[in-house]
Amino acid sequence: MTVIGKAIPRVESKDKVTGVARYTNDTQSPGHLHGWLLTSPHAHARIQYIDYAAALQVTGVHAVVTGADHSVLVGSGLADRPPIAKGKVRYYGEPYAVVVADNEHIAKEAARLIRTGFEPLPVVNSPSSALRAGAPLIHENLASYPKTNEVHPVPGTNIGNHVKIRKGDMQAGWALSEVVVEDSYAFNTSDHSAMEPRCAIVEVKPDGTVEIETSTQDPFTMKRFFQRFFGIDQSKIIVRVPLVGGAFGGKGSVQLEYIGYLASLACGGRPVKVNNTRETDMIGSPSHIGLEARVKLGATRDGLLTAAEITLLFDNGGYTDEGAAVTESAAVDCTGPYRIEHVHCDALSVYTNHPYATAFRGFGHTEVLYCTERAMDKLAKKLQIDPLELRYLNAIQPGDITPTQTLLNHSSVGDLRQCIRKLNDLMQGENVQQVQQDPFKVRATGISCVWKVSGSMIDTGSGATITFNHDGSLNLSVGSIEIGQGNRTAMAQLAAERMNMPVHQVHIKLDVDTQITPEHWKTVASSSTMMVGRAVLDAADDAITQLKHNASVVLNRPPEELVVGGGNVYVKNQPGIYLEIRMLVSGYMYPGGRASGNMVIGRGRYRVHHQKALDPETGKGIPGQQWTVSAHAVLVEFDTRECTYRIMKAASVIDVGKVINAGTAHGQVVGGMNMGLSFASREAFLFNKAGIVLNPQLRTYKITRFGDQPEYLVDFVETPFVDGPYGARGVAESGTIGMPGALANALSIAAGVELNQLPLTPELIWRARGAAHDLF
Repeated sequence: MTVIGKAIPRVESKDKVTGVARYTNDTQSPGHLHGWLLTSPHAHARIQYIDYAAALQVTGVHAVVTGADHSVLVGSGLADRPPIAKGKVRYYGEPYAVVVADNEHIAKEAARLIRTGFEPLPVVNSPSSALRAGAPLIHENLASYPKTNEVHPVPGTNIGNHVKIRKGDMQAGWALSEVVVEDSYAFNTSDHSAMEPRCAIVEVKPDGTVEIETSTQDPFTMKRFFQRFFGIDQSKIIVRVPLVGGAFGGKGSVQLEYIGYLASLACGGRPVKVNNTRETDMIGSPSHIGLEARVKLGATRDGLLTAAEITLLFDNGGYTDEGAAVTESAAVDCTGPYRIEHVHCDALSVYTNHPYATAFRGFGHTEVLYCTERAMDKLAKKLQIDPLELRYLNAIQPGDITPTQTLLNHSSVGDLRQCIRKLNDLMQGENVQQVQQDPFKVRATGISCVWKVSGSMIDTGSGATITFNHDGSLNLSVGSIEIGQGNRTAMAQLAAERMNMPVHQVHIKLDVDTQITPEHWKTVASSSTMMVGRAVLDAADDAITQLKHNASVVLNRPPEELVVGGGNVYVKNQPGIYLEIRMLVSGYMYPGGRASGNMVIGRGRYRVHHQKALDPETGKGIPGQQWTVSAHAVLVEFDTRECTYRIMKAASVIDVGKVINAGTAHGQVVGGMNMGLSFASREAFLFNKAGIVLNPQLRTYKITRFGDQPEYLVDFVETPFVDGPYGARGVAESGTIGMPGALANALSIAAGVELNQLPLTPELIWRARGAAHDLF
């Protein structure tokens, strides 16, 4: 291959580093109005009144919109959320009004004049407390909310979704189990911390057309939601998306777009920009889900896994949104990439008075597999088996059955054992046990193995179109979003490889306009390269067929004897007989003035096949077409006096099917590893008893900074996924998913104590080691 697998520079990189790249908030117009959100100072309270008369008197203020003005409820699976809080607020930071003014400064100052009366209500601060008898109900009318068939709320409780996985016979599984480990795990809600805060501009045209420019991962789904909740025909909704400054799942939900729409309606249809501040983006918009879990594993004395019983209580916050789907995603792969015949899992999406949750890189897998990987290390310790050997012994293989009873083959699951072997080579045999460096410092290596299914809606697919310029170069348009992952570069490479032309001759459209761009489901689930890539190849094949047809008339040769490549269409085995592509893209013009052929427009499509919805009682179904398996390791140096530590080295080996771009693949994995280590070591919202977030800004919410990075080691296994473009499968999330478990396992070994809670701060380790009594 001439292009695939090469480290081609990203097509948008120059625009980004020079500041030319345009994001939603860069769109400015004198005609834009600006919205300023008022957010709740309470985690749970009844709204008694909102007095905004004084705000309306401010020059430049056009409207104040509250939840009382509208009765619509929204939500992807379960419609339980008013776009602007109505009646009561359910989390600290929830928007309950929006002031619309000529500019943001006026709107902000007018917002200070609004007086609101709240009646505080009892606060639910954790999933476990939400399920206790007598716990306050966060949604008293849960039974009345419209829902899809994929969501299973439990009316009269704080359960927004209940997913069941039932495989095998648990009684038989425990009877076979000669060694059993069981423990609990937990971590709080956290933030995505994308560089670009969320922003949306919405205008309602006089003819009813709704035009939206926004920072989102799912413009086409957004059209469906506006039709579903507001009754607007999809033909009347146009969504435009420029470059997106990071998302990590956080921009896969629709929020500001609804608020902007209601604000525009209140102002006679004028365009309204709603732009989050960093603080509002962190606590007012959807967050990374929290979890309380219990994992029980059984095995024979020689280390063969026999049974797994897993309970997942996801902290979904005040509303379900995408958290209901995250709960299902976690459940379908709850065991990790291991062969276990008997599995019982209950995954619950639980309402609390925390910021509501949406997708986060890994989509449930980052969370649940941290727990299962900790349990695997405890099992290895109890069995006195090397942790890597235990994972190698039980690695999922072709012919095995997933927790949802899907039969795997070599294509769909890849080769985890090869990943483990490469990881061992990459780490050069670093000992997983403690290695003393000096009297107060020890080093230890932690291991994890993870997998992730790349699923999607069952009735979905992707499209791509190719048109040509008169110099023979081509224009490519696809519906996935460039969120910083290098998707546009990968698509350009796929087109260039198929067309046998230099990648610089592929001009790919960076933004998306739903009115003219071919549809793609969502830019999520590590599925864009696979789904959109297949559509790109189909479009290229269609263009090649048309070019051959045009050339065959002129060259008087059948199309099957012609080849496209190098800017020409030539006769197979006779490259000296050819026509330049540029002469054929609009048909062919003969020297005498006669024309033949047709304009070449390549049309490509790909539709998801072979998926099946889960049975609500057993979880049996086919959640996706491909699983990405991977192995990970983290080397730490731990100070036994201070309980501080340094991450010295982090390694990931991933079966990606086929590397499309060596540079961006490596960058995606390293970026994911960084994110996973940051989440595991320091990131979490701190809540007080009233449910107030105590660290709602980047001064106090700590993410990894420059200089915090370890040495990153990355390698790939390439077991082709037969349905993927040139064999490629998802790669974007595995680095994130693998790091928390590996880090926690390393620190548990180094500190000599089991660490079951994230983030792994020195204080947490110190308390776990029993040192807290020295101060009290």
